Amino acid sequence: MSSRRLGVVLFQLGGPDSIDAIEPFLFNLFSDPEIIDFPLARLAREPLARLIAGLRSRHVAHHYGAIGGKSPILEFTRQQAEALERELRRDFDARVVIAMRYWGPTTEQAVLEMASFGPDRIVLLPLYPQYSKTTTGSSVREWNRLYSAGDQDTRTDFIRDYHDDPAYIYAITTTVDNALAGFGNPAQVEIVFTAHSVPVAVIESGDPYQRQIERTVELVSARGGWPCGRHLCYQSRVGPLKWLRPSLRERLESLAAAGARRVLIVPISFVSDHVETLYEIDIEHRAIAERAGIADYRMMPGLNNSPRFVAALAGLVRRAVASSETTRGAAAD
Repeated sequence: MSSRRLGVVLFQLGGPDSIDAIEPFLFNLFSDPEIIDFPLARLAREPLARLIAGLRSRHVAHHYGAIGGKSPILEFTRQQAEALERELRRDFDARVVIAMRYWGPTTEQAVLEMASFGPDRIVLLPLYPQYSKTTTGSSVREWNRLYSAGDQDTRTDFIRDYHDDPAYIYAITTTVDNALAGFGNPAQVEIVFTAHSVPVAVIESGDPYQRQIERTVELVSARGGWPCGRHLCYQSRVGPLKWLRPSLRERLESLAAAGARRVLIVPISFVSDHVETLYEIDIEHRAIAERAGIADYRMMPGLNNSPRFVAALAGLVRRAVASSETTRGAAAD
């Protein structure tokens, strides 16, 4: 193991750790300028966020109740952090910390933990494979705001996205393979890739999220080579804005109307199981699919801390470090 001290920061959304935490979590979410932005939003954002959080929390409380009374995202992220740290310690004196954007452990806590560790280099690694200003962009801006008073001599590398990384694609493909193996005849299965939706206005402003989602699906499908039908849709729309479509509900109902009876849902933008997968996909949309006539409805589990996904993350970090060292060496020459 090298004596070089390497710090890695995992960016993730976060989630309420109790029913009582739902409303303050949602307030933090809807207070983010990247989530709610319009003319004069600076004045209206806080009261609007309180209103939406109050209304939304009553709506989703039973969602969290159905999956154990809290979000499991912190547990899965801790498992990912621990597994990644073990892997990186083969080469570095490594520390992996978690920075949740809207709940604990907060970005501020991650900054303090990293400062205490005193790394020679920091790698910022989002657990959002596809870049959007609403997710990765918001997280890295918060980090930069809080770390601005940190050690400016510490080199920081930022992994912006990895939607087309071969090891990440392989991790998804093998997980789909395992899920398909449970069906009697995979050729009769319709694979439905679903991603968290974003407002169309975000995409029209130049955000690459939709393009990267489509590229991930294209690469996974090409590598898998399955004899199945493959489809892409979006979920988790909130509010009256125009969002990316078709929705998961629309896709399921159209497939059922066309005669599909076996469906595998692949959460393509989520790397950890949480309320959007465990409740929205596996409970809410399961009921929608069954009412529409789909008899065999299954959801692929999240990548979570699967060895192939952890290996993909470790490869991203190692390449970021190697690339920055190469650049530094070339500059010195």
